[in-house]
Order: sequence, then structure tokens, then C-alpha cells
Amino acid sequence: MAQRTYQTLRAAILDLTFLPGQAMKKSEICEALGVSRSPVSEAIARLAAEGLVRVVPQAGTFVSLFSMPEIREGAFLREAIESSAAEYLAARITDEQLALLRRNLKLQEILVTEVDPGGFYALDREFHALILSSTGFRKLQSVAETAWVHVDRARQQVAPMEGRIAETLVEHWAIHDALAARDPVAARAAMGHHLRQLLAYIEPLEKERPELFDPD
Repeated sequence: MAQRTYQTLRAAILDLTFLPGQAMKKSEICEALGVSRSPVSEAIARLAAEGLVRVVPQAGTFVSLFSMPEIREGAFLREAIESSAAEYLAARITDEQLALLRRNLKLQEILVTEVDPGGFYALDREFHALILSSTGFRKLQSVAETAWVHVDRARQQVAPMEGRIAETLVEHWAIHDALAARDPVAARAAMGHHLRQLLAYIEPLEKERPELFDPD
């Protein structure tokens, strides 16, 4: 029960159902999820350890504001991990693995046409997960997701921006094409370029939506 509660609350924070700075009232969470206070308290403690919430004595629990230092650090770590993964995979990728990537990208194309950022975002996550899992390194995806957690939350503000998902699709195809060419140098470059674009979109949000960001 505690694990399910944690996963539900974490997902709600990452997809901005709970907005940065929003109070999280235990009584309301218990009622909404149909659980007691114990699993909620345990879940909040785990979320606090991840930096996704902050518990203020005598005041309550609040969703953490975005932090640009943490976002930049997460983006740096994710680029290091995924660029290396793409480079490594280019020399080893199988036709079956490429077919899975192409299928994912074809579905992305449909969602770009339908202008469905939410659905596209889910396929985006799957695309990156396919690349990481295809390396054969079992812990790589969990390490990357841990590094990416603060960027992952902020990127929800970016996905609805006009033209961004179409640009992302072009970047994804460039990664696929480099992998299909079995070109490690091109695969690393394409992945690095793709991940840097997201940070370029997030950084201006600090000025546009200052209420979402920690001034410290």
C-alpha cells in the first residue's frame, strides 16, 4: 500500500497534477486514495528524500519549487548517460531493436499530427527507455531516471509549447538514423543535441514563470 501510494503521488508531482509550491494535505490524500495516514506519511518521506516535496514543521508539506541548479545538474547527468548509451548501442543494435524504435516513432508522428503533447510525452519516455534497455545494462534506466527527475517535472511546462513536439520528433529520427547507420559518433552527437534542446527551452521559463522556481 505504501509503495502504491508513493508511486501515485510521485506520478502526480511529475505530471504537474500537483503544481510546484502547492500544499499537499494528508487528510485530502487519504480520502482521495482511500488509505490511512501511515502509507501517506511513508510516501511523503520518500518524496522528500528525492527532493520532490519539502516538509515544513508546523506548516505542512509542499511540492518543491523547480530549482535551476538541480535541473542543470540532472540534464548534465542524463546527457552523459544517454549519449554514452547511444554511442555504445550504435555498434551493437539489432534489426529487431531498430524495428521497435521505428514503431515508436511512427506512433509519435500520429500524435504530432493530432497535437497530443500528453500522448507524445509518454512515447518520448518509451523511446528513451528502449534505447537504454537495448544496451543490455539492467540498471541504466533507473539511474538515468533518478538523474532526470527534476528535469522531467519541468519539461511538462515545455511539451505544450507550439512546435516543440514536432521538433522533438525530428531529433528522435536523427538518433534513430545514426543508430541504423551503426555510427557511434553520429549517435552520440544526435543524442547530445536532442537533450540539450530541452534545457534551452526550460531555462527561459525561470523568467516567464518565476513563481514556479526557487529563488535560492
